[in-house]
Amino acid sequence: MDNQKNREIRLKSRPVGLPTSDNFELVETTVPTPGAGQVLVRNSYISVDPYMRGRMVDRKSYVPPFQIGETLQGHAVGQVVASNSPAAKVGDFVQSMNGWREWYVADGAQVQKFEPAAPIQSYLGALGMPGMTAYAGLLRIGALKDGERVFVSAASGAVGSVVCQIAKAKGCYVVGSVGSDEKAAYLKSLGVDATINYRTAGDLTAAVAAAFPEGIDVYFENVGGAHLEAAINNMRVGGRIPLCGMIDMYNATELPPGPRNLAMAIGLGLTLRGFVVSSHYDMLADFHRDMAKWAKEGKMKWRETVVDGVEHAPEAFIGLFKGDNVGKMVVRVGPDKAV
Repeated sequence: MDNQKNREIRLKSRPVGLPTSDNFELVETTVPTPGAGQVLVRNSYISVDPYMRGRMVDRKSYVPPFQIGETLQGHAVGQVVASNSPAAKVGDFVQSMNGWREWYVADGAQVQKFEPAAPIQSYLGALGMPGMTAYAGLLRIGALKDGERVFVSAASGAVGSVVCQIAKAKGCYVVGSVGSDEKAAYLKSLGVDATINYRTAGDLTAAVAAAFPEGIDVYFENVGGAHLEAAINNMRVGGRIPLCGMIDMYNATELPPGPRNLAMAIGLGLTLRGFVVSSHYDMLADFHRDMAKWAKEGKMKWRETVVDGVEHAPEAFIGLFKGDNVGKMVVRVGPDKAV
């Protein structure tokens, strides 16, 4: 790969509020050469995810913050094109956390091989971390029972759309909140019972109440803010709220007010529980089994919003906070098959 160029995205400055293109830098380097025990991988698709916004802040969290001047990290899928490791051979498809770049070298034991049973970008979405987040969050944290009433915010996104379909596969009544009529139509095509366009609904608590005359058993929380308040106002006794994300406050420059009705959780006996998917990978085999079964039965479908070119990764990332994606947002940075 002598003289072949590699392009990557580095963090140029820490965002304040909604990130801008000025916070990122496109850098051109030489494609690296694998050393002993290493492999060279050509990425095909990289993931941009809302949680990455938290890593752009210099603070202690469950994952270290990104450093200024360093190449950003994230999930990626690609193919081994050169190998000095018995752990992975040329032609193997691999997953890694070496996203935001076109090429990388890594120890062969540090990349995760997989045999694609679907388009490879699916392993960044429904068949990857977002799908696993939906699965663990709804079934373990939300303790979903067949036939319950389920409300999902950011319901057309990578996590939310899988949550909706798992709940439907379990015979539940499902309502999803989205920000456009296009996204509402997408949810209806997945079998969701009803949708709420929060941008046009007016009083969100009233809209949720109209959709749930008997109340909510499980609210899958991706947004926070007014959605959390509206959900609490409409929860049933013993309801559960898995706290997956609160995208409403990721770019806040000052702390927003907390849910004003949180005291209702006492009398209703609600459970609000946060979780991080990496703590639940003991469910991975069950996740793969069930997703394959549901997909075969036509109960699990997915979409990706694909942006082309690593140079457009910052634009795709910023688009997550503007609602530009339906399903999983991914960036195509190389060929689907490099070997």
